[in-house]
Amino acid sequence: EELVAKAIAPVKKQFLRPPPTSTLVKEKKSKRQLKRERQQEKKSASHLCPEVAKSGDVSSCPYKDKCRFSHDLDGFKAQKPDDLEGECPFCPYGLACRFSGTHRRKSSEVNGLNKDVQKLLWKNKMKFPKADAKLKSLGLDRPLKKAKDGSLKTHSREKKLIDFREKLYLAPLTTVGNLPFRRVCKVLGADVTCGEMAMCTNLLQGQASEWALLRRHSSEDLFGVQICGAYPDTLARTVELIDQQCTVDFIDINMGCPIDIVVNKGAGSCLLTKPMRMKGIIEATSGTVDKPITIKVRTGYFEGKNRIDSLIADIGTWGASAVTVHGRTRQQRYSKLADWDYIYQCARKASDDLQVLGNGDIYSYLDWNKHKSDCPELASCMIARGALIKPWIFTEIKEQRHWDITSGERLNIMKDFARFGLEHWGSDKKGVETTRHFLLEWLSYTCRYIPVGLLDVIPQRLNWRPPAYSGRDDLETLMASDSAADWIRISEMLLGKVPDGFTFAPKHKSNAYDRAENG
Repeated sequence: EELVAKAIAPVKKQFLRPPPTSTLVKEKKSKRQLKRERQQEKKSASHLCPEVAKSGDVSSCPYKDKCRFSHDLDGFKAQKPDDLEGECPFCPYGLACRFSGTHRRKSSEVNGLNKDVQKLLWKNKMKFPKADAKLKSLGLDRPLKKAKDGSLKTHSREKKLIDFREKLYLAPLTTVGNLPFRRVCKVLGADVTCGEMAMCTNLLQGQASEWALLRRHSSEDLFGVQICGAYPDTLARTVELIDQQCTVDFIDINMGCPIDIVVNKGAGSCLLTKPMRMKGIIEATSGTVDKPITIKVRTGYFEGKNRIDSLIADIGTWGASAVTVHGRTRQQRYSKLADWDYIYQCARKASDDLQVLGNGDIYSYLDWNKHKSDCPELASCMIARGALIKPWIFTEIKEQRHWDITSGERLNIMKDFARFGLEHWGSDKKGVETTRHFLLEWLSYTCRYIPVGLLDVIPQRLNWRPPAYSGRDDLETLMASDSAADWIRISEMLLGKVPDGFTFAPKHKSNAYDRAENG
């Protein structure tokens, strides 16, 4: 009881060990130095020109001597690392592929950015007739301009519906919620998946890296994309563009992101302070496309000043099909426990045609059961960090059990991720290292999992900090380490040796219960 009160996981005494000594952190290089090193590396033999790699012919590159990549075939072959074990997953990389054997050229992903559309976006010549017509009818063709009659004009098209009830929903997760990770969660029982948050302005400018966040795998049978923006016109044009170019089942608008760079632009949780702008965004987007528009919000902006309950009745009237309420304010970020009593209050105030989903701290099938029984008005619950730490939570909920998963079973899940990553990011050197980077980002979360058989009290709570402990075998001990060096060792089991001089620092801190600024 004393350990639980201090949010320390009650690991059985026989598995406890002294905490590891801290290691010296290397000094970080400046952005300018890193850019210079990248430019020099591109001209090295290890960075073979993609055209030359595909054909094996130096003369095939249209840029000839002006190409920024190397054309040294002999030099590339001499330094190329040994091939990885297994078959090539999906390969247009030719000689650069890290696999021997047959190269497959068929991808099972959709929602790529058409080059002609990208050029129109670059030149700002893309037309948005539906969005512009809807914005004009609402008087929102300029940001924040109030509608003349203040009412929403109905449109003749029938809105498509989506049913979230009882479905296991993997939350949209920045960085770690990538397509390969979503595939892992689908295998383990997730019903609904959603792409990582994409910024509307970047999508409208045709940025390929932002459009990559909208990609969908064929296994994602109920899939949405999440977008973030500050103004009705920007969001309306973005949803029309997505509706034209992508295959999605719903479009989610983020109105809860707490990150400063998003909030300072008037997007994310900043919208919680601007209900009339929220109204304009929901009306404009839902009136532009037939696809269901859903929104994700927090309880409010400032701690102690929840406000979504006062808007929940209006959100359905404005045109949203569903709303997910994350039980924290923007000021809390991810600190303290989620306020589920307040989420229940919102669900009970919503109209019958607005589905309300809850989000925050679900980490076992008991958490899921409790929220569903405490508040039958909830359509479903969204699972975020719980899935990052143990993606088999979806299996546990469906089978109603605590899965005492072995280290070997966990390694097999990681093998799936590595295979899916190589299919998505590529099987050349760059693809392997991109897969490794995102695997390491995921390992920075999943190391927080404590096996069921090691705990005196089950289930583990999301806010428990694990003490230093040994597992039931060497691999389980390695997986419990919070050291980046050990995460790299795990990555080498799956993707081969890291390049010389390789370092890794996680983008996010996985434990955000100590201090609010960790969010």
